[in-house]
Amino acid sequence: MVQNSCLRFFLVSFFWVSVWGFATTDKWPSWRGLNHDGVAEAENLPTTFSSKENLLWRKALPGPGPSTPVIWDDWIFLSTADGEKNLRMIALNLKGEEQWSIAVGSENYSIRQGESNAAAPSPVTDGKLVWFLFGTGELVCLDTLGKEVWSQNLVEAYGKFNMYHGYASSPLLREGRLYLQMLHSDGQLVVALDAATGVELWKHNRQSDAKVESLHSYSSPIPLEVGADACLIIHGSDYVTGHSFSDGREVWRQGHLQNPEKYNDYYRLVATPVVGPGGLLVVPSAKNGPVLGLRPLGGKGLLDDQKKFHVWRMPDGTPDVPSPLIVEGLVYLCRENGILICLEADTGNEMYKERLHPGNHRASPLFADNKIYIAAGDGTVSVVKPGKTFEVLAKNALDERIAASPVVANNTLFIRTYSALYAFSLKK
Repeated sequence: MVQNSCLRFFLVSFFWVSVWGFATTDKWPSWRGLNHDGVAEAENLPTTFSSKENLLWRKALPGPGPSTPVIWDDWIFLSTADGEKNLRMIALNLKGEEQWSIAVGSENYSIRQGESNAAAPSPVTDGKLVWFLFGTGELVCLDTLGKEVWSQNLVEAYGKFNMYHGYASSPLLREGRLYLQMLHSDGQLVVALDAATGVELWKHNRQSDAKVESLHSYSSPIPLEVGADACLIIHGSDYVTGHSFSDGREVWRQGHLQNPEKYNDYYRLVATPVVGPGGLLVVPSAKNGPVLGLRPLGGKGLLDDQKKFHVWRMPDGTPDVPSPLIVEGLVYLCRENGILICLEADTGNEMYKERLHPGNHRASPLFADNKIYIAAGDGTVSVVKPGKTFEVLAKNALDERIAASPVVANNTLFIRTYSALYAFSLKK
């Protein structure tokens, strides 16, 4: 009996390691990590850190950028502005030493007094190739040594991005395909490219009745996978939709993200949904709107009134920019004003709503080593203990502007500011 119980425990543990990738500690291949959820396996990460405490190194960058670095084994890749007009792709090693730096042809732009720029989309890598996407439409595939494999410009291929705050969606890499969403006033496109060649595999015209700025989406595509069932999640233009990975056709859609009786023309969606255990999809909205807890796999058509796919609904208080985090049965929502909301994942019941840190928050939260790291725009990184009771373990002041989300790999915490990339660790 004990042997059978141990075997079952091993199999269940192996299943979750396989699904969620917890056995991998040296990779952060995309914007929100290995599983697109802001969760990493790590140990001995610092709770307190600064330019003098638990600092491995600081690498000055040639310009600002909201994009998150991606990491694979010994490689760190990031995109950045280079001065006021230029854009650049950079590779570092784990010591923070520059391996190569390559200029991008098109010119940078600045959004909202420097809050964002054309280096907003994060790169993605599989350890052999790395794909850089910029708000100018430049999409470049390089090998790890910096040699170009292919490149194209999405604006030239699919039309100009007509959106108020610049293109910011990060690409999704899955099974040799690169998935892109381009949702703006002049186009509502979802595209799949062959990752190795850049050849278009399919293009889907996503239907929407959204208006004005509500047509603009700054979120990123993510996969929703439970067992053999999977779909591509696209969030924007008043809906979250599920698509076939094979051909892009829409399988289901969910609205009710804003009130049709008081329609807001400027309800652009920025925060990206997140997937938790059992296929729970937590869907944020905008401008103090609702947050939805869905389990949509198996659904067809419009899900708005199909109650079996709806787990819970928080009527207001959504994060406007930071994406949700799901940890150990709890959902964490950091609003742009620094209010942190904790909900039960299964019920949506509120555990707490507390002020974390005043000021603007743009980065999405990270969970690693039983700690939640949340970066504010003024350079303050709060460290929160997970659980149903609000507890701040530390507040760390870097005194440099931050928009990029913190990442973890190799038991090291990486924080990208507008001036530099920091590596923090308890390792000597």
